[in-house]
Amino acid sequence: MKDEYRSIRFKIEDHVARVTFARPPLNIFNIAMMREIDSALTECMGRRDVVAVVFDASAGSRAFSAGVAVEEHAAETIYQMLEAFHAIFRTLELMAKPTLAIVEGAALGGGCELVAACDIVVSGARARYGQPEIKLGVFPPVAAVLLPRVIGERRARELLLTGELIDAQEALRLGLVSYVVESEQLEAKLQEILARLRELSAPALEATRRALDIARGRPFAEALARVEDLYLNELMKTEDAHEGVTAFMEKRKPEWRNK
Repeated sequence: MKDEYRSIRFKIEDHVARVTFARPPLNIFNIAMMREIDSALTECMGRRDVVAVVFDASAGSRAFSAGVAVEEHAAETIYQMLEAFHAIFRTLELMAKPTLAIVEGAALGGGCELVAACDIVVSGARARYGQPEIKLGVFPPVAAVLLPRVIGERRARELLLTGELIDAQEALRLGLVSYVVESEQLEAKLQEILARLRELSAPALEATRRALDIARGRPFAEALARVEDLYLNELMKTEDAHEGVTAFMEKRKPEWRNK
């Protein structure tokens, strides 16, 4: 595991990887930080036993992330900035592991886009979300792709076109977040979810995540054919798939080998 991370903290413990943003108070994503996040995710891809990846912010932060550094939208860095930021989302899809975000404070711009990309989001009651890029005369490319899928076309258009910010309860209503709890309950809620994931097979979780991504946006027959191929030719060739079926038939708890 790399030890030269400066803008994040990264660790893998008990089958869970944790990427902690460590540029308080606002955890602004600059190019160096985004490359570190992508490097950590790439490391997770090589760990078959990892059942989930968690994003959070370091203690003392006022925001999960207030977005990408505005100064790196300048002409001399815009290409590198977009490449570094979008690499995170490409790696997330390739990695295909369940992703969780623990959000305290604001998740704006790129921070909100990362929230939209996660599978499960636990939000503090005082968190805020939004894509204010339009107020700078630009738009958020990742949100333009992901947000309509997550919260619906009409509301996504409104948020992107107006730059409106929403509170945690509205984010919950729209489906942008999964749970809203008080700040002191965030870690407990996270551990409750992780306990359920740790009881499962990492390869099965990865295959399920890939199936969801494969099916998205395709006609039913094509989507089903692709998912069926994944099921028969990849998932059913894992040791865990056979162990799960055998354990059920033998009325015992499965012993996952994450293979």
